[in-house]
Amino acid sequence: MNQTIQKRLSDSPAWRWTALLLLAAAMFFGYIFMDILSPIKDLMQSTRGWDSTAFGTMQGSETFLNVFVFFLIFAGIILDKLGVRFTAILSGAVMLVGAIINWYAVTEAFEATSLKVWFDNNLNYIPVLSELEVAPFYEGMPASAKFSAIGFMIFGCGVEMAGITVSRGIVKWFKGKEMALAMGSEMALARLGVATCMIFSPVFAKMGGDIDVSRSVAFGVVLLVIALIMFIVYFFMDRKLDSQTGEAEEKDDPFKISDLKQILTSSGFWIVALLCVLYYSAIFPFQKYAVNMLQCNLSFTEVEPGSFWAGTTVTLVQYFIMLIVAAGAFLFNFAKSKSTKTISLTVAIVALVTFCYMGYMRQSAETVFAVFPLLAVGITPILGNYVDHKGKAASMLVIGSLLLIACHLTFAFILPQFKGSDIGGVIVAYLTILVLGASFSLVPASLWPSVPKLVDAKIIGSAYALIFWIQNIGLWLFPMLIGKVLDATNPQITEALANNTITAEQAATSYDYTWPLVMLASLGVAALILGFILKIVDKKKGLGLEDANIK
Repeated sequence: MNQTIQKRLSDSPAWRWTALLLLAAAMFFGYIFMDILSPIKDLMQSTRGWDSTAFGTMQGSETFLNVFVFFLIFAGIILDKLGVRFTAILSGAVMLVGAIINWYAVTEAFEATSLKVWFDNNLNYIPVLSELEVAPFYEGMPASAKFSAIGFMIFGCGVEMAGITVSRGIVKWFKGKEMALAMGSEMALARLGVATCMIFSPVFAKMGGDIDVSRSVAFGVVLLVIALIMFIVYFFMDRKLDSQTGEAEEKDDPFKISDLKQILTSSGFWIVALLCVLYYSAIFPFQKYAVNMLQCNLSFTEVEPGSFWAGTTVTLVQYFIMLIVAAGAFLFNFAKSKSTKTISLTVAIVALVTFCYMGYMRQSAETVFAVFPLLAVGITPILGNYVDHKGKAASMLVIGSLLLIACHLTFAFILPQFKGSDIGGVIVAYLTILVLGASFSLVPASLWPSVPKLVDAKIIGSAYALIFWIQNIGLWLFPMLIGKVLDATNPQITEALANNTITAEQAATSYDYTWPLVMLASLGVAALILGFILKIVDKKKGLGLEDANIK
C-alpha cells in the first residue's frame, strides 16, 4: 500500500480550498462595497444633488491615490517584503476605514455639520491637477461627494491592495496545482458581490418608504467588518502552512528596485498589462452606470404597492435563487459523476431563468443588471480548468474582446430601439448582460494565471502591483470620462433642470448613453488588436501563454 505524507497544508485539497474560500469571501464583500452606490445613481442625483460629472468623479476617486501617489506600487513592495499575512490584514483595515468615511459623507448628519460647509468652500481648486483636469475635486462639486471621494480613495487603496494580496495568496497555495481554476473560482465568487449590491443596495436605500442612501453604504460597512475577520482567520492558516516546513514567509527575500527591471523589460508583461487595463476599463466603470443606462433605455412600469413584487420578501427570495444558480454552477464544475453534473446544470439553468423572470416582474433596472455575474460564475471555473489542462489563454483574450465589442455596441444602438417594448427590451438586455459577464470571465481565467509565466516567483507581488497600477489608471479615468461625456452629450437635461422644466428624478433617467457606450466599445477594439499581438509575441518568444498550467 502506497502512503503519502502530506508535508504542507497546501497539499490537502480541503485546506487549500478553505484558504481560497476565505480570500474569495473577503473580496466578495469588497466588491459589494465597490459598487454599493452604482444601482442608486438616480437617488444620489435626486437626494444629494450629484449630477453625472459629480457621480463619475467620486467613483473614479477610488483609484486616485493608487495612480497618482503610486500606492499600489508601495503595496506590491509591502507584499513582497512583509508577506501575504500582514498585507491581507492591513488591506482589510484600510478598506474599513475608507468605507466608514464614505458612509458618513452621505448621511443626513453630515449635511448639518461645519465639515460640510468647509468642503463647500474648499478643495475647489487643486494646483497643477486642476489645470491637467485630473483633480478628484472641482468647483461646484457637492460637499458630500468631495468627502465621500476621500473615503473612497482610502477604500480603493485597501481593496486594490487586497486584490494583489489575494492573487499572491492563490499562487502560494495553488502553485503547481489547479491555479487557473482557483483564480477563476475566486473571481466568480467575488463577482457575486456585484449581483448582491444590485439587489440589496436599493432595498436598504428605500426601506420603509423613506429614502436614505446612507443605509446602503452602512450595509457595505458591516460586510467589510466581516471581510477583515476573514483575513484574520486566513492569517493563522497561512502561518500554519509556513510553520510546517519551518520556512519563513516571503519577507525574508527583500525587495530590490533592480528587480523591477525584469518586469519592465518584458514585452509580454506590457501587453498583458495593457490588455488588463482595456478589459477592466470597459467593464468596471460601466458597472457604475449600467443600472442608470437601463433606466434610460428600458420602459419600466410601477409595481402595484403592497404586492409581492413590491415587497422586501421578494428580494430575499430572488437572492436565494441567485445562490442556487451559483451553487449549481459550482457543483457542475467540481462534480465527477456525469449524472450529478447533469442535475446540477439543469438546476442552475432553471434557477437562472427564474431569477430573470423575477427581475422582470420587479420592474427595476437594478434587478435586471443583477444577472451580470451569474453566467460568469458558471463558466469562469470551466475556463480556468481548461487553461490548467489545455492552455490557450491568449486565444481566450481575443474571444473576450470580440464579445466585449458586440455587447457595448448592442447597448448603444440596439437596446434603445426597444424603448417602449414591455418584454423585448428586457430580453435583449438580459442576453447582452449575460454575454458581457461571460466575456469578463475570460480575464481571470486566462490573464491572471499567465503572470507567473512572465516573472520570477519572488517578484510576483510587484508584478501584480504594477499591473493593478496600470489597470487603476483606467479605473480612475473612465468613470469620470463617462460622466463628462454623458453630461456633454445631453445638454438639454442640464438646461431643463436650470429652467425647472424637469424634476431631478426625471432628469436622472433621461440620458442618452450612445456615445459613452461607443467609447467603451473602442476599448474592446484596442484589446482585440493587443490580443492578436500577444499571440504573435507568445509564439515568437515562447512565453508559454498558450500552454497548459498543469503538465
